[in-house]
Amino acid sequence: MPQRTVTVAGTAGFCFGVKRATELIEAKIAERDGSHIYTVGKLIHNDTYNARLEAAGVTAVGEGDIAGLAAGAGPDSRVTLFVRAHGMTLQTDRLLKESAARNPYFTYVDCTCPFVKKIHRIAEGNSPQPGDAEERIFILIGSADHPEVKGIVSYFSGRSFVFPDSAALAEAASSGALPAGPGIVPAVAAQTTQRLSEWKKSLEIIKKLYTKSVIFDTICNVTENRQLEAERLAAECDFVIVIGGQDSSNTSKLFSICSSGCPRTVRIADASELAGKIPSDCRKVGIVAGASTPGDIIEEVYSLMSEEKIDKVVSEAENFEEMLDSAIKTLNSGDTVTGTVIAVNDQEIKLDLGAKVTGILTADQISDDASLKLSSEYKVGDEIEVFVIRVSDIDGTATVSKKRADRDKNWHMVTEAKESGESIEGTVSEAVKGGVVIRLYGSRIFIPASQTTVPKDGDLSVLVGKTVKFKVTEIRPGGKGVIGSIRAAVREERKALEEEFWKNIEVGKYYDGTVRGLTEYGAFIDLGGVDGMLHKKEMSWRPIRRPADLLKLGDPIRVFVKSYDPEKRQITLGYRTEEMHPWNKFKAAYQVGDDIDVTVSNIMSYGAFAHITDEIDGLIHYSEIAAEPVENPADVLVPGQQVRVRIIKIDDDQHRVSLSIKALLGEAGDGEEADGAEDAAEADAPEEEGQSGATAE
Repeated sequence: MPQRTVTVAGTAGFCFGVKRATELIEAKIAERDGSHIYTVGKLIHNDTYNARLEAAGVTAVGEGDIAGLAAGAGPDSRVTLFVRAHGMTLQTDRLLKESAARNPYFTYVDCTCPFVKKIHRIAEGNSPQPGDAEERIFILIGSADHPEVKGIVSYFSGRSFVFPDSAALAEAASSGALPAGPGIVPAVAAQTTQRLSEWKKSLEIIKKLYTKSVIFDTICNVTENRQLEAERLAAECDFVIVIGGQDSSNTSKLFSICSSGCPRTVRIADASELAGKIPSDCRKVGIVAGASTPGDIIEEVYSLMSEEKIDKVVSEAENFEEMLDSAIKTLNSGDTVTGTVIAVNDQEIKLDLGAKVTGILTADQISDDASLKLSSEYKVGDEIEVFVIRVSDIDGTATVSKKRADRDKNWHMVTEAKESGESIEGTVSEAVKGGVVIRLYGSRIFIPASQTTVPKDGDLSVLVGKTVKFKVTEIRPGGKGVIGSIRAAVREERKALEEEFWKNIEVGKYYDGTVRGLTEYGAFIDLGGVDGMLHKKEMSWRPIRRPADLLKLGDPIRVFVKSYDPEKRQITLGYRTEEMHPWNKFKAAYQVGDDIDVTVSNIMSYGAFAHITDEIDGLIHYSEIAAEPVENPADVLVPGQQVRVRIIKIDDDQHRVSLSIKALLGEAGDGEEADGAEDAAEADAPEEEGQSGATAE
């Protein structure tokens, strides 16, 4: 009788996501620290393995039980909850984080497969955003009732659609159940265990339906290789055994693939289910197993089908181990990687590094602050970038350092700033002999006094606490020192502003500037990287002796361009306008017939001058002081006296204003007499500087 040959698929058994989940929970069981251990649903889709967990004291609970468990956890009843490899919903994720933050006696370990996590991020990152011009939807090819799919869909905030295969997708498209059109943009992904052939067919339909679609290849590469190997093995064998839990989606896909290639294919959970199912004439047997199938179950089935020693399984399974090795990254001392917190206390943090080893991050490798409480600063699920100090395959651990990763990363940023010549920003921490110090990216950066903006021999302490821009000008050998320049950064910034300014300058354009310098003849105004000259005659309609009488350094001022020379880079500025002229300001506020209060400023033989505004005086002719003309105005009025008058004439040409007290007494003559009095007043009043209206330019 010909000898039967039995081949075990090299990819049979635990995928690395399932292996990671089982290793984490088995490690917790081995700790025997008195914690009550729970899983959210079945940790993996294999009843045999889950029964072993139950025998070890692990209880499976539903998502609805989490709040109660968290509330009941205490010093004598610590609770550790493990999230299944298939992942969880966004709502459960938030509940776990909030519960763990509120109660230190409740902790959880997220065993979600990294491939599933990736799809969570895709769903969340492609959710609709306010202001989107088009509607974003999510299309997932997978089993709607599967916990992995329920979790993925929960991370998408818009409309989502789940189809088990390409046929269901096509039917929804033809019936109009699936929205399509130019205003729809779908993000498309697949359940990690989806059959590759169905995924490809689905993509063909998607590409015909939508002109804009964002497609993500999310089928796990281990799953893909497992399916391809199952297809090849089924074509070569006359009997195929598919091992896996009845709830396992990837096992169902494998059974479908193998059945298509080999009609005599059976599906079992373990060796006990093979009774009566083995054909007597089978000569070439293939064994395929789902991602949640423990290795000892595969070995038991192999032993039943083969007369050879069990060593054969190890030999055949070597390819599987190689697959795991390639799927899980290899760590080496000196690597910098990002790990996910899986456990934390005040002494150390354990990290999932996506490798065969667990990262151990001690408190002294996080911070030099001895008072830092790790349990307050970090929580399960946080991501931390670390430097790998040492890897121990024997212990299954890697000693890592956050401080070293930060230092390396930050030093890299300093060297990049030096190479690129870009300005960076930092806060001056102290003033030292010869300059100031900026501590940035974990580096001490020295700015020489000559490279600050403080004048020579000035007080450098004025910069302490200020955030400034600077350039890295020198990095000394061995990373022993960094030299920078604030002045170089300021110079570059002013140059950029200057170029932009000269592109847009035009006569008459207004600028909000700052007084940067004062001279005897004018002021230099900083217009934003460019200086302009404001001559003192342009500052006021009144003559001024010195610009400092009106302005001081740092004053804001709104000016306009009178003229400019781009070749000489000279700009002449204006400030005063016709609207600002004292006479025009007076005309805008007063008119003939107005009754106003004025202050007598000067007494003359022909009348008295009075301040109407700070810059405009009016004349009260001696004939307008009282009901009868007075011979000596000084007998009636004195400087500083306030009187009420009426404006009886405004002379635009001469910038003169005539005032009358008599008009308010009701004793003025008729209009003709009044006009005669005004004419007489003007004839009698010689023009004296400062007494007859606004001061001219």
